Amino acid sequence: MLYNSVRKSPGGVEDAAAFLTKRRGRSIHKEQLRQRLRGVDGDSISMEMAELLTEWMQDLHRPDALDWLHAFNARFGLAAAVVGVAETKSQGDAVRALRDRLLQISVQGGKLTEVGLSATADNQVDGKEADALEAQAMGEIRELVQLVVDARVAAGQGGAA
Repeated sequence: MLYNSVRKSPGGVEDAAAFLTKRRGRSIHKEQLRQRLRGVDGDSISMEMAELLTEWMQDLHRPDALDWLHAFNARFGLAAAVVGVAETKSQGDAVRALRDRLLQISVQGGKLTEVGLSATADNQVDGKEADALEAQAMGEIRELVQLVVDARVAAGQGGAA
């Protein structure tokens, strides 16, 4: 998953290798990085490199920068959520933001139902269907965590979850 996100980033693996070389002070060739990201011949990247690549993609404003981390957590039955920074809002704006989040969660719940019913229509669930269910459910989990922050802001209690 990290490989796909890096590959899709502007400059791809080549720019990622240049970034890692500069940040770590140690040279890594783009093909060596590609092999490590793909797990060729048992090669892998270190957690430090994964962190740096994530930072690089976030600097590029990549929406998929954290996808690998969400997938990693999901493998172990965990969910990670990006919690937005609590903004200073008027009471009315904070309550409206909370209401909007609730509506968004309702819409996503409908999408989860749609994905789930489609996946189970033939009384079987394949790997691709399970992936789609997982992605939709994890997205909703992240929205629910953000809802907690929004509720605290609306209550005038800051953004601590």
